[in-house]
Amino acid sequence: MTVLSVNLNKIAVLRNARGHEPPDLPTAARVCMDAGCGGITVHPRPDMRHIRPDDVMQLAAQTRGRVEFNIEGNPFAGPRGAFPGFLNLVRAARPDQVTLVPDSDDQITSDHGFDLAHDLERLAPAIEAIRQTGARCSVFVDPGHDSAPALQYAAQAGISRVEIYTGPYAKAFAAGKPQDELERCASTARRAHAAGLAVNAGHDLSQENLGAFKQALPELAEVSIGHALICEALYAGLDTTVRAYLDILR
Repeated sequence: MTVLSVNLNKIAVLRNARGHEPPDLPTAARVCMDAGCGGITVHPRPDMRHIRPDDVMQLAAQTRGRVEFNIEGNPFAGPRGAFPGFLNLVRAARPDQVTLVPDSDDQITSDHGFDLAHDLERLAPAIEAIRQTGARCSVFVDPGHDSAPALQYAAQAGISRVEIYTGPYAKAFAAGKPQDELERCASTARRAHAAGLAVNAGHDLSQENLGAFKQALPELAEVSIGHALICEALYAGLDTTVRAYLDILR
């Protein structure tokens, strides 16, 4: 079954709005794990707008041996104030998976992926650093933009997975015209799978659009869902919402 990894960034946003707990991230993680999710995802940024380095370390310890821990972020984000630098944080936390995302401080949220044909050379040192921690390396990519040779080279460079950016698909689904974007995602998934890469996906996936996406991508190994899941949980509860997503993935 496709793994559901719950992104807890929005829980941290709510906590930081008051400067202190509640809500409590470890409690939220426990509820998600008890409901059956297969992973917990965080995306620490240098400005620490939500997830902080101490959150990363606490969740790494809490998830270890129970579910997969996935850290997303920009591998080129260096030390800044209390932020130790992305790769240093990865080395300290030793997650199961690291997903490389080309985000910057002025982005509200991730809105594009790496271009494997042009970015692999500069990503190579980060990929090697991640491999040395024992973590699996995934790279955020735009659907339909990476060629079969680029994906094959990515696999040879030590990348294990690609995470398909599903923002355009979600927007097209909401407009009632998802088919072109869905086919772009499916095409990327097929090429990645043929190159020996596993396929993850994430961004703006929801209970409404996840079923069609899962059906179109039989290769789908994992979805990372945060914003929509937390929004839906405000009405239905966190445990109930996680279980609803798992039902869709089944």
